[in-house]
Amino acid sequence: MTSIGGASSGMVDWNLAVATATRLVRPGPEVSRDEARAVVAELRRHAKVSEGHVRGFTRMGTEDIHDTPVLVVDRPGWIRANVAGFREILKPLLGKMEERRGGGAGGAVLGALGGKVTGVELGMLLSFLSSRVLGQYETFAPATRELPAGANGGGRLLLVAPNIVHVERELDVDPHDFRLWVCLHEETHRTQFSAVPWLRDHLEGEIQSFLAETDVDPMTFLERIREAAQSLAGGRPEGEEDDGGRSLVELVQSPSQREILARLTAVMSLLEGHADFVMDGVGPEVVPTVAEIREKFQQRRAKGASRLDSALRKLLGLDAKLKQYKDGERFVRSVVDEVGMDGFNRVWTSPNTLPTKAEIAKPADWVARVHRKTES
Repeated sequence: MTSIGGASSGMVDWNLAVATATRLVRPGPEVSRDEARAVVAELRRHAKVSEGHVRGFTRMGTEDIHDTPVLVVDRPGWIRANVAGFREILKPLLGKMEERRGGGAGGAVLGALGGKVTGVELGMLLSFLSSRVLGQYETFAPATRELPAGANGGGRLLLVAPNIVHVERELDVDPHDFRLWVCLHEETHRTQFSAVPWLRDHLEGEIQSFLAETDVDPMTFLERIREAAQSLAGGRPEGEEDDGGRSLVELVQSPSQREILARLTAVMSLLEGHADFVMDGVGPEVVPTVAEIREKFQQRRAKGASRLDSALRKLLGLDAKLKQYKDGERFVRSVVDEVGMDGFNRVWTSPNTLPTKAEIAKPADWVARVHRKTES
């Protein structure tokens, strides 16, 4: 196992999180070595082909914007990439909590346990999630030999091959069409970050602003991660009642943090909804069985969402990802219907033209604000 440099000390034992997740992760579907090679090669081809489809449909970017790599990974590869990203983005919060470990009962307990318990609990969560994610534009992990990144500080596109094969078999859909369909969605995220150079720094700035205002007891942090892990491992301890899905974020939000979280929720809804919109828009032209794939995938997404989203909500305090897909796609579709694709693309002008959480629910308000301002 590759060490996450200097990761075995502090509030979270990151190396133990990786080791735990990779030990617990479910095996992927059975494929021969030749089939595995063929899947990897096809995903790479589809990712490349998707670039042109997405650029043509969205009118975003040019051929030379894609300096970010496409990595076809297995489940342990996805785990390592996300641990590296979490470690980077959570540095300020964990550093602040580390300073508080010296005093009080909470500090004494965590001082004795180190970050091992937290590492194990986080590993349990990651092992669960690693078998669910089809693809991801990983944004924050620093560039390494295993995780190359774009020359301009961008991230990398991860396609999780065993999960894609598992789902295409589960849905009983055409595998070649399904792989291209998935690549269209994920390539849209790659295009968003490649064609909008300020987007990554904006998101990171919002997250760091949120974390800078976080003041949480270390024991509370440990408790919340444990609750999230227990929700995946068979529920709460006997006799413990459901508290309505408390999260770390819900416990520490100040008025300023609530404003930041609302903005982050709006951005994530926009990004996910835009990817779904593009996938559906391009799909009929290049994916012959797109209608069947979409119907079956939507049924699967709705059925499997509650448990996964509950775990994510408890750990991160963010709105359910399924709701982000629906609300964001509705926003994008409404705006494009009203002002066309070029009119919608004004959303990428600057952080000030991003929709608010209220505007995601009322697209006409965004159109009135942005287009009235730019046309006056």
